[in-house]
Amino acid sequence: MANLKFDNLEIIAVFDESWLIKAGYQLKGSTVALQLPGTTRRYYRHGWQSWSLAAWTAPVPLPVQKPARLHPLQIDPLYAHHPSPHGSWLGAVEVAEGKILFLGALGLDNHVQLREGQLQGWYESGRGDWFAAYGPEAEVFSAYAQLLKEKFGSGRVTGTQRVWCSWYSLYTAIDEKNLSKTFDDLGDLPFDLFQVDDGWQIAIGDWEANPKFPSGMDRLADKIKNTGRKAGLWLAPLLVVPSSKTYREHPDWLLRDGQGKLVSAGFNWGEPLFALDTTHPVALDWLASLMRRVRGWGYDYLKLDFLYAGALPGQRHIDLPREAAYRYGLGVLREAMGSDAYFLACGAPILPSLGLCDALRLGPDVAAEWENYRDAVLLSNPAIPGAKNAIRTTLNRLWLAPLVHPDPDVAYFRSVETKLTAEQNAKLQDLARVCNFKATSDLPQWLTEAERENLREFLSNQPQVERTGRHTFRLDGREVDFSPAMPLPEPPRGLEGLLGEITGWLGSQPWILKMLDKLGKKRLNKLKQATWK
Repeated sequence: MANLKFDNLEIIAVFDESWLIKAGYQLKGSTVALQLPGTTRRYYRHGWQSWSLAAWTAPVPLPVQKPARLHPLQIDPLYAHHPSPHGSWLGAVEVAEGKILFLGALGLDNHVQLREGQLQGWYESGRGDWFAAYGPEAEVFSAYAQLLKEKFGSGRVTGTQRVWCSWYSLYTAIDEKNLSKTFDDLGDLPFDLFQVDDGWQIAIGDWEANPKFPSGMDRLADKIKNTGRKAGLWLAPLLVVPSSKTYREHPDWLLRDGQGKLVSAGFNWGEPLFALDTTHPVALDWLASLMRRVRGWGYDYLKLDFLYAGALPGQRHIDLPREAAYRYGLGVLREAMGSDAYFLACGAPILPSLGLCDALRLGPDVAAEWENYRDAVLLSNPAIPGAKNAIRTTLNRLWLAPLVHPDPDVAYFRSVETKLTAEQNAKLQDLARVCNFKATSDLPQWLTEAERENLREFLSNQPQVERTGRHTFRLDGREVDFSPAMPLPEPPRGLEGLLGEITGWLGSQPWILKMLDKLGKKRLNKLKQATWK
């Protein structure tokens, strides 16, 4: 135990070793702690992966989000029921106007919690380095980002990305004919690339074209390139589902627990999800071959999704800490796809992805509605898709911008097939301008002429961006305030709390999730028929 001196402030701290650096102190230890200097106003909690909540909140525990079956694909499942306010790798408290006390790891597999008047950090295995600082929020986070850059590296791309992505129009109800027509109908809109999302593959784990793409994925890439754009493709290479050939033929590739049972990676596509062991040599060879094959098809932009699966707790072929194992596997993917590929990581553990990807999804998926009462209140789930959830977490992770191109997900311009208001659409569009990552999924036939011109202006012009506060910006002199997206709902109580428990239980039942998947597919097929009639 010793005192750390920050200007006129002394902090009692616990650590093994320390040394003074330019922006604060570097500490070493398997566990460290910083005594809080006074009353905590707000606590910065940082979620584990892209979709996990990052936000300044009251310094109290949040309700356990539901449903439990989705924990592996939304939060770090090891800490779903952790009793203290906590986060992955870093935490901070607001102790004075504009000033924070900060503790952040400079390694992997670690957490920070607010407990007993302290910021406490620990490594899941071994010991490592930490950064402790006190000062203005922007300066402290900037210093931490610089240290992470020195440790892990950074992405290589800083220019604007202008992307049309198929996901938020017809989701998995895409096919070769209709995508080809869409690429033609997008005409002279200044997109840099067209990205084909989920719906092209045989199954999760079997990454070949399904019957809806009879000409093959290489011909579709050629079609995109003939429009003058680059071709992009979505995959979830670290997941498999029971209906896949990979699952049936290679059970030894899958992550298992100490009793030899498969580790759950959640539930989606109407099936349970399972994870590849990213230390298994044959599985790694298969992943590398997959990346080379996709590049050979002609796709230069790869969106690799659901990457958290590689860092789930379990027993691995090689005994590595889980985030180190994930980073090892991600390095194999990065090398195999080639240095000239643009790699967007999504659903990805944040720190272990740095230096290996060019862009990183910083928040949950958006949706064509601002907030859903069931998800936000009854399920207390800020990781589920929604415009408000996406804005909140993305904005609170923008300190990562010097390290990786921040992907805020798509913006909407259409006034059909959406519940978003014009003002809410504008918030998503402005966040994209701030991030300098501009994407949409709006189908040309869904746009009025005015909406199409609004999209054109959005893609063509890049305003001067100035950050004026935690949640405020100035874009070419226009004031933008994202504060309306920041609050979390009050926890449900009484009858509302009971309804939340029932809803959460139902949301964990496979038969319910399968039914919802079938209903969703039925609705999408109707929408597809109406759109392409």
